[in-house]
Amino acid sequence: MRRLGTGIGWRPEIADDIERLPGIDWVEVVAENICPGHLPDALERLRERGTTVVPHGVSLGLGGAERPDAGRLAALAERAEALGSPLVTEHIAFVRAGGPRTASPTAEAGHLLPVPRTRDALDVLCENVRIAQESLPVPLALENIAALIAWPGEELTEGQFLAELVERTGVRLLIDVANLHTNHVNRGEDPATALDELPTSAIAYVHVAGGVERDGVWHDSHAHPVTQPVLDVLAELCARTTPPGVLLERDENFPAGDELAAELGAIRAVTAKAAPEAREVLEVHEVPDAPKAPEVPEVPETQVALVAAGSVSASEAVEGARERIALAQTSLLSSLVAGAPAPEGFDRRRLGVQSRALAAKRADVVGKVAPELPRILGADYRPAFLAYARGRPMTGGYRRDALAFAEHLLAAERPEDPAARRELTQWWRERSGPAPVRPGPAARLARAARRALLGR
Repeated sequence: MRRLGTGIGWRPEIADDIERLPGIDWVEVVAENICPGHLPDALERLRERGTTVVPHGVSLGLGGAERPDAGRLAALAERAEALGSPLVTEHIAFVRAGGPRTASPTAEAGHLLPVPRTRDALDVLCENVRIAQESLPVPLALENIAALIAWPGEELTEGQFLAELVERTGVRLLIDVANLHTNHVNRGEDPATALDELPTSAIAYVHVAGGVERDGVWHDSHAHPVTQPVLDVLAELCARTTPPGVLLERDENFPAGDELAAELGAIRAVTAKAAPEAREVLEVHEVPDAPKAPEVPEVPETQVALVAAGSVSASEAVEGARERIALAQTSLLSSLVAGAPAPEGFDRRRLGVQSRALAAKRADVVGKVAPELPRILGADYRPAFLAYARGRPMTGGYRRDALAFAEHLLAAERPEDPAARRELTQWWRERSGPAPVRPGPAARLARAARRALLGR
């Protein structure tokens, strides 16, 4: 894989600024936000200039109990091919839980949640990564995530977990130094220790982002300037190796172009101080690809004795780990998004912080995918959505969530203003089709829609 250089996360809101920024070697796009056959003109212009584009997935949930969805993998592969990308990236996280394994409805977190650093979780993740690698046309790199909560009974440090993942699958790593800082503040984990344990030769590139302290913890917001402690972690990484690429992420509260340029300048200043011998090697040689994943699946370490004794097969051993992970993740997610009791061993206050953060993220994204809702509801949008989301897990993605929220309001004969209610009704009818989306509240919703259209 070739050297990437300095990059920035491409977002439509700053597309014009990105075109004007000097020294941008590459950009990263959220894979789920682009359509291969209809790329934004600004992104196409960057590609025509020779700017590398890397798709960054957020919905695979490779750390979840289920095997990766074939449709999501195919979509990620399609984007990589359409963009001519040298690699694709995703996260070490779970994003949904429930389903047949737990005899419960599947619920979505709406954001990335940490997997437990246990042997069971590692066994499941490794098998999921191998499945993904077989489906993708280019190498896969996985990102360490920021966490507000810690699982009880973890068996490995973050560095050990990542190192063994690389050893068993050959996957590359996307190291987010802002996430290492977040976990330092929230979980007391030393970034230097994690970096010492990492296989630095597997690093594909690095993320740098800003955050903010709120609710007594550090939130990896991607909506604030990069702080000096995050740059210090980047310097720690660069003291050990010269990363093939470093990218600035910003998702909200976009600053002016000169502020973005200043942040990129600060990042370049840190990377320029990389060890001279590492920098010299990087400038002369291309960065080698990560080794291919083993063709024969490895037997999970925790099950070696049982498999050797003939008690269980390797596939049965991983299947058992999937069952245990499914129960644990469903219990946690139900607590976070559906008001279920807190699982044993978790910090209840931190669970509350995480629950509020998930709801806030959900409100923000629904407001983006359906911008008419905040416009119609005005200042009432956010409190109304948070009240709706309490105890109502997301089950069908953000667009389905936006429709369900509108249905909820109309069934309750809201908003109170007749003109706003008529507009919301019209919006819902245009997007939900002629048939009711859900059979349960159909009659009530139809009555509410008729009343709204009549101005009652």
